[in-house]
Amino acid sequence: MDERYIAAVDLGTSKIALSVAKVEGNDVQIIYYDEEPSDGIRYSYVYNPAKVSVPLTRSLRKAEKELGIKILQVVVGLPRYFVRQETATGEIPRTDVNSNITREEIDNLKNIALDGYPLPDPERDFIYGAVAQSFTTDDFYQIVEDDVEGMVSEKFEGNFKVFVGSRKNVSNIDKIFNEAGVAIANKYFVPSAMAKVVLFGEEMDNGVALIDLGGGVTSVSVYKNGILRHYAAIPFGGNSVTTDIKTEGGFSMRLAENIKLAFGACLPDKLANMSEKVLRILNNDSGSEKQLPVRYLSEVITARMEEIINAILYEIEQSGFADEIRSGIVITGGGAELTNVAALIKELSGYTVRIGYPIRKFSSDGCTGLGETAATGVLGMLLAAKDDNRMLNCLEAPPKPKVEEDEPEAEEAEEAAAEEETVPEDNVFNVEAWDKVKPPKKARGPKPPRPPKPPKTPSPIWTKIGSVFEPLVKGLDDLYEKIEE
Repeated sequence: MDERYIAAVDLGTSKIALSVAKVEGNDVQIIYYDEEPSDGIRYSYVYNPAKVSVPLTRSLRKAEKELGIKILQVVVGLPRYFVRQETATGEIPRTDVNSNITREEIDNLKNIALDGYPLPDPERDFIYGAVAQSFTTDDFYQIVEDDVEGMVSEKFEGNFKVFVGSRKNVSNIDKIFNEAGVAIANKYFVPSAMAKVVLFGEEMDNGVALIDLGGGVTSVSVYKNGILRHYAAIPFGGNSVTTDIKTEGGFSMRLAENIKLAFGACLPDKLANMSEKVLRILNNDSGSEKQLPVRYLSEVITARMEEIINAILYEIEQSGFADEIRSGIVITGGGAELTNVAALIKELSGYTVRIGYPIRKFSSDGCTGLGETAATGVLGMLLAAKDDNRMLNCLEAPPKPKVEEDEPEAEEAEEAAAEEETVPEDNVFNVEAWDKVKPPKKARGPKPPRPPKPPKTPSPIWTKIGSVFEPLVKGLDDLYEKIEE
């Protein structure tokens, strides 16, 4: 079974997420995941390539060093904001009207609809992607993609939802990866890819609104009958909440973010005894102290989140499917971790609400952070790339398990391989090949017995002593000879 390695990068307003996966058939194993604070990104699009290049390059080199590989290419997400949706249609003539409609014909129809779509300003606009909404045959209308394949018809038309964004934003993504020395294998519309990780099939079929609460943008994706029916983005997110805390408390942006992560919550009346607490924040530089009641902090956060939620509900109403999302709302992204945010959405909307943690469609090798809602974007792109058969290895040298040098089994295997090594058949007449092949070792027979040691001669020192000790010397020599015998 072929083995591939895929790397994905999610360019967010507040963070850059990088993940590497090992793909073998349908098995996906995440071997690396890390987040790096981003810079130069606003509303999920790159507005300052020079600033983005610094954390992006740092993130890439860090992954290469830890895995011991070279990243050649990546898949990357497209911006979520400044995206408009339009409709397109396409039709192809069928030469054999009695044959079944094939997958190839469906794909050709999609390409015809996209290639022939008239962009108002091709120099400024760029098609991010398209989603088939329905198909039409001789006798049927509003047929979904899974049902039209295999049907017999003379007429074959398709209706599509086309997502159009800024070409400049896409060229800025190309620029920063060129400067980092990494090619882009493919670009994905992240909200569509994210659904692969967060939503269940029955939810998408019965109707659901997927809300991605990001740092700079909140996106709304409405699904019905398993198809993306509506998409919209709101230019508010977690950073707006952080800015409000910064303004109200007179803190730095970094301190306000830490306060939000540690004590941020919606619905102050549901905080129980915690709402009576007061945070004492000491400024190490000036030595001054500020006090921030937890209840007041929650009121500030709730006010901003109500504004964002009302904008979400407006987009759901605009989709035309407000009464058909039987599975309610699923929230994901970093903002979904905010305490009581799901309860606030349920209170304002009346829908059932759940937090969309990554569904385990993959295994991990001890990577931290994969179970958090902030990782759903990059994980969705990995699953989308897994299903793309055109994707090749993104790494130059896949990581290999280390073998300890002192393992006896490895040494015995090497010796056995050396003993069995012979001249390859295709190199029998190649003289140089003989020089590179070790000759087989000779068979070893039983070891011969060692020869007996020759008898030792008496030490000559005794003959040099004197005649006075001659009788003693003679007695000692006789004793030595008896011992030898």
